[in-house]
Amino acid sequence: QVHVVESGGGLVQPGGSLRLSCAASGDISSINLMGWYRRAPGAQRELVATFTSGDNTNYADSVKGRFTISRANAKNTVYLQMNSLKPEDTAVYFCKAIRFGLSYWGQGTQVTVSS
Repeated sequence: QVHVVESGGGLVQPGGSLRLSCAASGDISSINLMGWYRRAPGAQRELVATFTSGDNTNYADSVKGRFTISRANAKNTVYLQMNSLKPEDTAVYFCKAIRFGLSYWGQGTQVTVSS
């Protein structure tokens, strides 16, 4: 079993920055992918940024150049640095870990971009 916890959400003005953190615990050996997704009000959950094979990354077009995914050396902790935030970035942000083909999701952290 893998337990995933996100933190770092909050209220920020347009143009501001936030850093989200995600930590996986439990059976963390062989976790082979971690990434960030989000669900805006009235919308489906969508990919924001993930690590793919090795240290390769994949970003949604809407966040390229503004968001950066990174991870700690232990590789069971990932971060999402969000800069130049826009109102349309308002969503619940979720972290996902994949281990042996099974997905483990956190409860999500709310990010609200508003003046």
